[in-house]
Amino acid sequence: MERLNVLILAIIVILGGAEGQLVENFYGFTCPNVEFIVQQAVSIKFSQTFVTIPATLRLFFHDCFVEGCDASVMIASPNGDAEKDSKDNLSLAGDGFDTVVKAKQAVEAQCPGVVSCADILAIATRDVVVLAGGPSYNVELGRRDGLISQASRVAGKLPEPDFNLIQLNTMFASHNLSQFDMIALSGAHTLGFSHCDRFANRLYSFTPSNPVDPSLDPEYAKELKDMCPQNVDPSIAINMDPATPRTFDNEYYKNLVKGKGLFTSDQVLFTDESSQGTVSDFANNAFDFNGAFVTAMRKLGRVDVKTGDQGEIRLDCTRFNS
Repeated sequence: MERLNVLILAIIVILGGAEGQLVENFYGFTCPNVEFIVQQAVSIKFSQTFVTIPATLRLFFHDCFVEGCDASVMIASPNGDAEKDSKDNLSLAGDGFDTVVKAKQAVEAQCPGVVSCADILAIATRDVVVLAGGPSYNVELGRRDGLISQASRVAGKLPEPDFNLIQLNTMFASHNLSQFDMIALSGAHTLGFSHCDRFANRLYSFTPSNPVDPSLDPEYAKELKDMCPQNVDPSIAINMDPATPRTFDNEYYKNLVKGKGLFTSDQVLFTDESSQGTVSDFANNAFDFNGAFVTAMRKLGRVDVKTGDQGEIRLDCTRFNS
């Protein structure tokens, strides 16, 4: 009977090729408790600091958009030239990395050399969404860890805070993600924070005739100026969602409707007519947003994955086996 189950799983893995060769129960025989082990580690980390949630979620995005979802962002280079050392990744909070490292250590203790860091990051990301009150979803697994992690390969691969809709759509489309997916994934900005220098131009130097971005709600602009005066300490961070910054909900979209998107790339989702309808729907219907977010997260998790004999199963998420 067990041999039959193994054969069935092998067939599922083969048929899963159309979906990036990932399957939900990939470790059903080799590490059946992996999701529970990761969940426990994530919960412990969360009990120590809330930053665990936005940091892990952001880490997953940054990993998948550069080299694919292969944990290449986890590599620590003694020369400071790995993916995580690039200018665009320096703001990634250490708690996200630490969450994956702790979860990997817990998994290795029970299933040595079996589960990839890429899969652990994918599971942990789902878990932090749930911890923040967001929707749960089944995570497809079977990723292997990538063998390339270079700071020089990051530039131009991640969305910038001043992107317009065309730039956002172009970047997401390169990963087989639609405008609808992009708007849903932008909802992750309902959690987390940003440093003042990422949006200061909207407050002080938007255009010569309009120093303050006119798409910003005036009251919100004043609040941001109070929190982010010119020449402010660059380490000062502001909540992305001024209403419910610690809850995964659809408040992000309600904020956009009110002119309270922190980045230009947030607010443009409402000011551009071609995306405004989706934002309005998500603002009015949390069920629609949650469903779209889950679908988009599963699609994101398939981006340029390494499977089969590609890559490796890292024993330590921060360094290549060799």
